[in-house]
Amino acid sequence: MGFLTPMYELGEYLSWTRSGEIQLPDFQRGYKWEDERIRQLLVTVLRGHPLGAVMLLKTGNAQVRFKPRPIEGVNVPAGTEAKFLLLDGQQRLTSLTQALSGDGVVATKDSRGKLLDRRYLIHMETALSAPDRVDEALISVPGDGVVRSNFGKDVVLDLSSADEQRTQGYFPLHLLYGDYMSWTFELADRDLAKRFWEEFIKPAATYDIPAIVLDENTDKAAVATVFEKVNIGGLPLNVFELLTAVFAGDAEHFEAFGEDFRLNDDWKQTQSQWSDQPVLSAVENTDFLQAVTMLTTRQRARSDSSGRPPAISAKREDVLKLTLADYLQWRDPLRGAFAWAATFLADRHIFASRDVPYAKQLVPLAAIKVVLGKDADLVGVSGRLIRWFWCGVLGELYGSANESRFARDIEMVPEWALDDSKPTPRTVVDANFTESRLHSLRTRNAAAYKGIAALILGGGARDWMEDKALDKVQYVDLAVDIHHIFPQKWCYDMNIDDEHRESIVNKTTISARTNRTIGGAAPSAYLAVIESRAQLEPARLDSLLATHLVPAELLRKDDFNGYFNARREQLCLLVEKAIGKTVQRDVGRGEAAEDSAHFELDQLADDASVDRV
Repeated sequence: MGFLTPMYELGEYLSWTRSGEIQLPDFQRGYKWEDERIRQLLVTVLRGHPLGAVMLLKTGNAQVRFKPRPIEGVNVPAGTEAKFLLLDGQQRLTSLTQALSGDGVVATKDSRGKLLDRRYLIHMETALSAPDRVDEALISVPGDGVVRSNFGKDVVLDLSSADEQRTQGYFPLHLLYGDYMSWTFELADRDLAKRFWEEFIKPAATYDIPAIVLDENTDKAAVATVFEKVNIGGLPLNVFELLTAVFAGDAEHFEAFGEDFRLNDDWKQTQSQWSDQPVLSAVENTDFLQAVTMLTTRQRARSDSSGRPPAISAKREDVLKLTLADYLQWRDPLRGAFAWAATFLADRHIFASRDVPYAKQLVPLAAIKVVLGKDADLVGVSGRLIRWFWCGVLGELYGSANESRFARDIEMVPEWALDDSKPTPRTVVDANFTESRLHSLRTRNAAAYKGIAALILGGGARDWMEDKALDKVQYVDLAVDIHHIFPQKWCYDMNIDDEHRESIVNKTTISARTNRTIGGAAPSAYLAVIESRAQLEPARLDSLLATHLVPAELLRKDDFNGYFNARREQLCLLVEKAIGKTVQRDVGRGEAAEDSAHFELDQLADDASVDRV
């Protein structure tokens, strides 16, 4: 990668954008500058102030064919080859191209976001009176050149024709680099015409804008990195947008099908195939590309005979190396694998996207499913996959630095799932859970919080008033959610501290109707109400409470401390069964929940919302 830093005149830029020699790479977002920002940009040019460098990528790299598109508002013949792709400076050059050439009408918006067409003129006498009056002199008018008031009924200023403009002394800026001579030749005040030419039109001809020109050897990863560094005012460029431009420029696909491949349209089709799986709304387009990359790099590694195979990877730089052929090879298998992952989650009693502990864990899960194929559903294989899943969730291992873990998962989990004599996956090895962590699990911000709630449901939890299994259908029909067992109000009245009141130990998943019945009453009181309204025998209700690992006898005594200790132990046993490891009992040794490595992050979330459950 190399670069040059030439200076080009604004007139040259306008010529190149109008001819299509400068175009945009397809990953660039749309034009979005508002009216006042454009006006101030024009003031900058007319006063001769610098407006910053633009960044161009020289075309001609056979390895990186970005799909180009013209600057907005410019019509160029189909198939026009761009000499440069504009990486930084889109908003400025688009504004200048529309305002200073053609008919001068700019498709923009006002400060409230309302779309409108504007054109820009400058009152010559005012602009010439003093340098600091250029801002005052430069005006923005509707696209038809007529300023109206009284809801459009009264004309305040008519600059719709050249004669009207000359009569009132307004120079149309779209002629600054165009046929300004014809316009000024017919201006009655020759002295005004001469002075305006000397002060503004002549200097504009030599107004320079510096460029940073990246050479044709710049690769995709470098383009992405450079773009993000310079595009600090906009949203970061992600690999999906960059690959959208790369795939659209695939010459073989165009030759075979007569049209460009549109990655965004293909992603929409993928989403439509998942429309009946709400949990998959948490899967992002970049997640899908990471799964493709893992399978692609795994295939390359397994077919390599050099003795030093390339690493399996989900890293950004390797995602950017994907070809359209790679993507199409794994697209359909992964579409099916993610759909399978949705049923996997449903079997774990995770039905909604907000209840997915780690959306990112679905990336290796889907890739693993592709590798295993139908064997993923064999009893023994499935059991090990389930253990790996809960180790990731309850060990809280997918919160950051996921790419390395993804690679280890796809490398180790399939072989271990098929044969448990193979090395145990790192995710299973790394997973640990301590008793005190239950004290600091207080909101859905924590993956383990959602995981324990799902494990309780998966253990056969039933609604307390209707004795219905809280499965996928009832989850929706009964408006099921996570609620307090000892109600918040009661806890406040009894001075129960935050650590215990808001802990997952004091929560479970129940129906909206049951929660309304509980209200803020003491457990002994609301259990009597439930028995009366649901016509339940106490023993029957106790058995329903037991499906939530709730010790009924302590609940009926309103014994919060006894209840908390007993249920905490039940949840520890539940976690142990899920991850196949012993939970360290550390509360009895005097270690507080605040000692947990996870506490600080969760507490920040809790502080923002005391009762977010």
